[in-house]
Amino acid sequence: MWQILLVALLAAAPIAMAQTPAPAPAETSTASQLPAGVKLEKATNPVIKISTEKGDMILELFPDVAPKHVEGMLTLTKKGFYNNLTFHRVVPGFVIQGGCPQGTGTGGPGYNLPAEFNSRKHLKGTLAMARAQDPNSAGSQFYICLDVIPHLDNQYTVFGQLVHGHDVPEKIRQGDKMQVSVLQDLK
Repeated sequence: MWQILLVALLAAAPIAMAQTPAPAPAETSTASQLPAGVKLEKATNPVIKISTEKGDMILELFPDVAPKHVEGMLTLTKKGFYNNLTFHRVVPGFVIQGGCPQGTGTGGPGYNLPAEFNSRKHLKGTLAMARAQDPNSAGSQFYICLDVIPHLDNQYTVFGQLVHGHDVPEKIRQGDKMQVSVLQDLK
């Protein structure tokens, strides 16, 4: 009796599986996801969104000056690496920093990026990659400048700029969680 039941179940399985629709691929890059009025320096630049309970920050990335850092950020974002991580360092008038899987400022993705220092300046809203003393030790930890910070120029890799949600960084507090998504991928 159990053999008949087993044969019936096995025969019905392909039919049941055929009726289950395949999940739609995740949409990761459409310019229509950008908020109205957002102006990009270059229309083809990648764009990410960092969502928090305090609001959303939209950041344009600059692959022309920091291709490895942009690629690293996009790759980790697509893997969900940043989701539910915290801003572990908040220094009013200076930076908000996140991207450490341990939440302590000591962790990373398991690899280092080579320095891509460039002519971009540390302006209010600048996105740059944190690192240890070794210039080639950046990984996943990033910071957003809360003010103009010229003494960091040519010392850290700048790879993006806040283009929407300019009020949000000032609201971030240590321990606030983030969700990061790609709104516009590399083209």
